[in-house]
Amino acid sequence: MSCNKRTVVRIAHRRCPMADAPEHTEAKPVRAAAGSFVGAVVEWYDFLLYGIVAAVVFNDAFFPDISPLAGTLAAFATFGVGFIFRPLGGVFFGHYGDKIGRKTMLVWTVSIMGVSTALIGLLPTYASIGWWAPLLLVVLRAIQGFAVGGEWGGAALMAVENAPPKLKAFFSSGVQVGYSVGLLLATGVAGLMQAFTSDTAFQTWGWRVPFLISVVFVAIALWIRAGVPESEVFREQVADAEPAKRKLPVLEALRQHPAAFFQIIGLRLGELLTMYIVTTFALAYATKQYGFDSGFMLTVALLVGGIGIVTIPLFAWISDRYGRKPVFITGAVVGVIGAVPYFLSMQVGSEILVVVSSVVLVNIAHDLIVSVQQPLLTELFGPEYRYSGAGLGYQVAAAVGGGFTPAIATALVLLGGGSWHWVAAYLGAGCLVSALVALTLQPADEPSAVSERAPA
Repeated sequence: MSCNKRTVVRIAHRRCPMADAPEHTEAKPVRAAAGSFVGAVVEWYDFLLYGIVAAVVFNDAFFPDISPLAGTLAAFATFGVGFIFRPLGGVFFGHYGDKIGRKTMLVWTVSIMGVSTALIGLLPTYASIGWWAPLLLVVLRAIQGFAVGGEWGGAALMAVENAPPKLKAFFSSGVQVGYSVGLLLATGVAGLMQAFTSDTAFQTWGWRVPFLISVVFVAIALWIRAGVPESEVFREQVADAEPAKRKLPVLEALRQHPAAFFQIIGLRLGELLTMYIVTTFALAYATKQYGFDSGFMLTVALLVGGIGIVTIPLFAWISDRYGRKPVFITGAVVGVIGAVPYFLSMQVGSEILVVVSSVVLVNIAHDLIVSVQQPLLTELFGPEYRYSGAGLGYQVAAAVGGGFTPAIATALVLLGGGSWHWVAAYLGAGCLVSALVALTLQPADEPSAVSERAPA
């Protein structure tokens, strides 16, 4: 068998050292991690920017004919539309990511996201084109969700599959750090525009600038990702496999690991609820219900995003040494304990307590949970259908536990007559479910055993 010829059997491929030599370099894990990180920054900047602006602008700009609270609820519901389409993106990009490669799909996801975000920045308001404005907003938000639906699976796999066996969580933590940096950028740019323009100017045109800036970020991400090599695991175990075995990877993932999808949903509840309640729901609730300045709440979101750049890789490194389950469960338990104090801090009107309780919920509870997610979730599936399986499960969880969290929390406030108690119970229950699901995971999900079972 010739060494210049692509082989069907993985072991035969390994007998051709010259074919492998160019790809096995010290820099490859770093390049893969960097590509995943930068793309994640852009995707999450675009996706989270919508939620930030929706809380302070979109209810008036796109839903002016209804009451202020109902307008906020409508704006958050539109925010949730993006999460509905994330599973569809997970299926689509996961399917082709498992068939033709991770890298190509990651170029498409960041491109589609950038175009749809820029178009939101150019969208006329209700005052200009009537109900066409919210309709087009929903369509563009759906496209955003479709694009981001394919991002996490591909970015996580590129990092995990190219990482050193004993540092998988650390090298793939950039995918979640990208979330923090994206949140930092989105909050920072929106905050700067709000600070340097009048309220009228920001409501009229200032909110559009952060969306249009996305074009620059997308160009940078495309340039970096162009130099990232394809995943070695994909080339060795998937690309040379018989085509008949790769026709519908998502169905194979469902058949082989049906419980994994439900596990992923349960595992992600604590992460999703802590983040979206603190950075999206509370932005509207704290300002309207307790009179906190919206600029202060944006600063809180900016702070937790900045701290996450340090805490997430730190917790990931700890999990590589001491195990993923202990780190994950600790974060979920902190989320349960921190739910009530967070809302009490708003009720007493203390900015200091709001900052401290936000850091507890996001930078301890949330960051402990997400620091281990990339290897924990992707290695629930085989490499032949990992993009489809982990990507779809991740995005279904996002739709179930994250997309409508601000709207659900707002509805719970209405149910409680303005009280936060039902929201705190919702947050605590979600974190408790995540802790219980993590407890059920088999010991094979720990770093050493996973490395033996699914080498990358």
